[in-house]
Amino acid sequence: MILTKKHLPRRAFLRGLGTTLALPLLDAMVPAFAATPKTAAKPAVRMGFVYVPNGIIMDRWKPSAEGKGFEFTPCLKALEPFRDRLNVLSGLAQVNGRALGDGAGDHARAGATWLTGVHPKKTGGANIHAGVSADQIAARALGSATQFGSLEIGLESPQLAGDCDSGYSCAYTNTISWRDPVTPLPMEVNPRALFERLFGDGDSTDPAARLRAIKEQRSVLDYVTGDLDRLESNLGPGDRVKLTQYLEAVRDIERRIQRAEEQNATMKVPTMERPSGIPEDFEEHARLMMDLFVIAWQTDMTRVISFMMAREGSNRSYRAIGISDGHHSCTHHMNDPVKIEKTAKINKYHVDTFAYLLDKLSKTPDGDGTLLDHSMILYGSSISDGNAHTHHNLPLLLAGGAAGQLKGGRHIVYPNETPMTNLLLSMLDKTGIPAPEKLGDSTGRLDRLTDI
Repeated sequence: MILTKKHLPRRAFLRGLGTTLALPLLDAMVPAFAATPKTAAKPAVRMGFVYVPNGIIMDRWKPSAEGKGFEFTPCLKALEPFRDRLNVLSGLAQVNGRALGDGAGDHARAGATWLTGVHPKKTGGANIHAGVSADQIAARALGSATQFGSLEIGLESPQLAGDCDSGYSCAYTNTISWRDPVTPLPMEVNPRALFERLFGDGDSTDPAARLRAIKEQRSVLDYVTGDLDRLESNLGPGDRVKLTQYLEAVRDIERRIQRAEEQNATMKVPTMERPSGIPEDFEEHARLMMDLFVIAWQTDMTRVISFMMAREGSNRSYRAIGISDGHHSCTHHMNDPVKIEKTAKINKYHVDTFAYLLDKLSKTPDGDGTLLDHSMILYGSSISDGNAHTHHNLPLLLAGGAAGQLKGGRHIVYPNETPMTNLLLSMLDKTGIPAPEKLGDSTGRLDRLTDI
């Protein structure tokens, strides 16, 4: 048998009738004479940013002990299975989220500063101004190797326009991603739209044609059958198993999107209502978007994803866990124990949902490890105490192994007022890209992240 250096290129696709289906990393993409899997294909480091709004009940969040062996608090308990791939970070601040003479508007400043470290201009008009966000710095550098420089995903439809927080534009609360100081990037909340962006939408963009295609409910896999048959005939048994699992995941996502669309079609709703394809249930919606998140990384379609559990200042209710009050309203608890308990329950629900993403990443093979091994995912908020609107000692988690560059299992406490932007610069360094010397109000890099 004659062996070639590579059977398949790393960026391999299945194509058919306007559909492009990227493939996950297969053994057939590895150089045949590589001595070990590590020399076969150097793992790419992915960056994820998962934002939760309105702050946290901090005494239910922050572990009491520092360093290794800390006890997971009730809020973080669902993350305990990922202890060795998780660090809790305390002491970091986004000082530019404070008023600094601009008065009220902490929620808008929170969203605008989380990944930029830049105090946003107070305006409800079109002359918005913030800063370049860390995810977009990474996207510029890593995007040349992928189909998409970055993806921006959310779970709550944004306010359309105008002032959303005490004289601040809705642009500041609707997104955490800024391509440049005047260009906020919208969060995609519709699973159908995200699916079609990743896998193609046939050979027509005409709305009527798309509606007919949805009604036919054909799988994207139906369009690539011939290409798929040719590929499978050249794969070994191990690769066939990997490919089968991946394709089953794609089919499952399609079925769930179609089911949501069928449910939406039977609802009598006002004219201005959410687009079709969005599940009404928060958890169902979140898991569907997180599954698409994982597939986008698995197929190397992008290495940078930002994800908002809800827009900043959100007053969404969570009836599935018995909370009919709005989230934002609960956070202004004024020390009312009933409202504190409701807020803590929402905080835990968000963390439990995040645990689903980590579990999926930990079970998705990627070269000599898993996607969780080869990624960095920052989870948290730019507000700590939602009742007082504080922007110091922020609730932050850093998950993943960054391809061996991060050591988990610790609660790391930094000196108070340490800029969170120092963390963002340290994360950029670990992707191997030329990171800027300064980001927002940064003063340097963080230590103690690797500590191997």
